[in-house]
Amino acid sequence: MAKVVKKSKSPISAAPSASAGKVPRKGGAVVALESGSRNAPIINIGIERQDRAAIAEGLSRVLADTYTLYLTTHNFHWNVTGPHFNSLHAMFMAQYTELWGSTDVIAERIRALGHYAPGSYAEFSKIATVPDVPKDPPKAMEMVRILVKGHETVSRIAREFIPVAEEAGDDPTADMLTARCTVHDQTAWMLRSLLED
Repeated sequence: MAKVVKKSKSPISAAPSASAGKVPRKGGAVVALESGSRNAPIINIGIERQDRAAIAEGLSRVLADTYTLYLTTHNFHWNVTGPHFNSLHAMFMAQYTELWGSTDVIAERIRALGHYAPGSYAEFSKIATVPDVPKDPPKAMEMVRILVKGHETVSRIAREFIPVAEEAGDDPTADMLTARCTVHDQTAWMLRSLLED
């Protein structure tokens, strides 16, 4: 009986090409660089290297959008004015606190997949879909409208990558993204309710 010789996977071999994986990249920027060294064991968690790269790219986009939305929400917490100041100031604080905590969860999942998490304004600005906070603080209800759109955007981006994670057998990432969609959908609904007559 012939012996099957498996090719060894080298941790220092070239990272997947820009066309590898299944995740569309915004502006062609590869953000989630592969981590590791010759001394570290090869990652063997049951998810192929190319799939881990694709998932990390998707999570990097979700992280960039979440961080941008966090910063916008925190800015609005500081700068809201008008008759609804007290309620919006408190609501925005609860929302930015939740967003801040979620950035850590997303970034650490990227790391668990063997990639570096992006973490600079320069990197985030290349891949974020959520627009940056307006230079001049808008009126209170316009802040609410902006945040509704932001939460809906993050939910759409996260939803886009759930099938990628599921197809690769990455249930932890799929579950995390599903949970993030639940939070963003509910927050968008609550904010949208403030705009109804």
